Amino acid sequence: MILLNDFKRQWQDTHERAMDAFRSVGESGWYVLGARVAEFEASLARRWGVPHALGVASGMDALEIALKVLGCKPGDKVLTTPLSAFATTLAILKLGATPVFVDTDQFGLIDMTACRDALRKRADIRFLLPVHLYGNALDLNELLRLRDEFGLNVVEDCAQSILATFEGVPTGSVGQLAATSFYPTKNLGAMGDGGAILTNQQTLHEAAAILRDYGQSAKYRHDQIGYNSRLDELQAALLTQAYLPELERWTARRREIARRYLEGIAHAGIQCLGSPPGSDSCWHLFPVLVNPDRKPSFLAHLQENRVCYGEHYPILIPHQRALAGADVEVIGGCDTAARISFSAASLPIHPYLSDEEVACVIDICNAWKD
Repeated sequence: MILLNDFKRQWQDTHERAMDAFRSVGESGWYVLGARVAEFEASLARRWGVPHALGVASGMDALEIALKVLGCKPGDKVLTTPLSAFATTLAILKLGATPVFVDTDQFGLIDMTACRDALRKRADIRFLLPVHLYGNALDLNELLRLRDEFGLNVVEDCAQSILATFEGVPTGSVGQLAATSFYPTKNLGAMGDGGAILTNQQTLHEAAAILRDYGQSAKYRHDQIGYNSRLDELQAALLTQAYLPELERWTARRREIARRYLEGIAHAGIQCLGSPPGSDSCWHLFPVLVNPDRKPSFLAHLQENRVCYGEHYPILIPHQRALAGADVEVIGGCDTAARISFSAASLPIHPYLSDEEVACVIDICNAWKD
């Protein structure tokens, strides 16, 4: 079986450093918001190329806290994408704000032209929550222009884009704040949940640090209604000592696998979604598109040949049952996002795939009788 993610192989490769990390936490006698979290935050910030990183309990908490730090409140409008994990929208809803959806481009990234059109017509939209989907980087030059021209508060969802760049500039560097996730399947994933908030601004970093810890500005001094959202010392130690040192190697391997897929998959009925010009993707996912009517046949073919697959994401966020009757808006339809949603299947692209397995996936795709 060729797995979508192979955590057993990862454990075989990293278990000695992981056990050293766990032992260091146990021996320290300090389990919450201690030296290991501080060390990881500093290491992550250096690697990301931003001054400040703040560990929190999950990627969704990172989004929600970041929006709250920027003043997002009930009734505010947040421009965002219909094609993403539901957590992107859920963070908006939990603040009582209104998600405003616009379509995506052909790569599944929020359509910047559609954003510009919406912002010209809607003076009430002052928040933008874009997603660097699949590991691809949005056009950061255009994102910066939108931020400055319309005075936007921008939170970049970088849960899938660690080490991705646009024309050499890392994702997460244009918005006032950015959020990422350490869910196990992410390119830098923990053995459990976790997330981080990234920013260039000291005051925003300090505000987020207060919110993640019950709203405390000092021990037992609660200035705000905050959250219990703290990255565990165990996860921080694991990430710092066992996983973060491997991130560049893992990312290089993902890029090599993506290159081989792009060059090798030659089936007329399978379109590799690929990466937009200017984006150096970190290839969190590798989606291919097939005719929706033939997609069940393709997925069955993969399954019969023992290739695992994912569907990211088969239902657009505004079409989810949980949003029936919710205060959401859709501007201009979501035709491109819908086409991707109905057509996409994700092939294995984790860094522990062997060359033989990559060749096998290519051959199986090319052998599909559509």
